[in-house]
Order: sequence, then C-alpha cells, then structure tokens
Amino acid sequence: MEYLIGLILALAVAGLAAITGLDRERAFYPTVLIVIASYYVLFAAMGASGRTLVMEIVVASGFLLIALVGFKRNLWWVVAALVAHGVFDFVHHAFIENPGVPRWWPGFCLIFDVIVGGLLAIRLMRFPNAPLNSGAPDRPAS
Repeated sequence: MEYLIGLILALAVAGLAAITGLDRERAFYPTVLIVIASYYVLFAAMGASGRTLVMEIVVASGFLLIALVGFKRNLWWVVAALVAHGVFDFVHHAFIENPGVPRWWPGFCLIFDVIVGGLLAIRLMRFPNAPLNSGAPDRPAS
C-alpha cells in the first residue's frame, strides 16, 4: 500500500507544481529534495538517540549540499540525488538504526523520490533550453 500512496502523492505533487507553474522555478525541486532528506532527522528527533540524530543530520546535510549545487549549477545533480535518496530509503536501515522511522516509510519514500526524480529528468530532457535548465539562477540587476 505504501508504494501506491508514494506513487499517487508523487504524481499529485509534481502535477500540482506543473499546473500552477511552481516547477518552472529552479528552486522547486532542490527544495523538495531538502525537505525529503530532512524527514529522517525528524524521525530521529522523535524516537532515536542523540548519536542517531547526529548521523541523520550528517546524511541530510549531504543531500542539502547536493541540492544547493544542483540549484546553482545543474539540476541533473538534483535528479541524481532524488533517485539516490530513494535507493538510500530502501537500504537506510542497514546503515542507521532509527526507531523513529515508520515501518512503511522506506517503500513510500523510495517510490516518491524515484518518481519525482524521474519526472524532473523528463522535464529537463523535454525542455533542454527552458530557463529552468539554464545553469545558475537569474540574478536581479543591481
């Protein structure tokens, strides 16, 4: 069931972003990545030790850095990080023991991350010359 809910929610989030134009902003998908990565920190704060919390913060910080690089340089970094986070969701338990993570979370988040990353990849390939793909974000004139 968690896989189906992850699929539906990913399509709903990406669909709403497309319909409203939110996904035309370079910051949208990097922000999604940052939020996704922060959930494990929340789960650790809710139900794990301080050591686990620190480990989750370190991992989330890595995804945050990739989101920033992707935002500043190339959104393909964000695609790769979203898909990598989906894989990480599936193997997370083998590396970090975090009792705050709901049992259904890895499957849900795996599907959500991979679908959203795939949809961003399709957008980048479909519209290679769109402002979304133009490298560093536009800077306002001084």
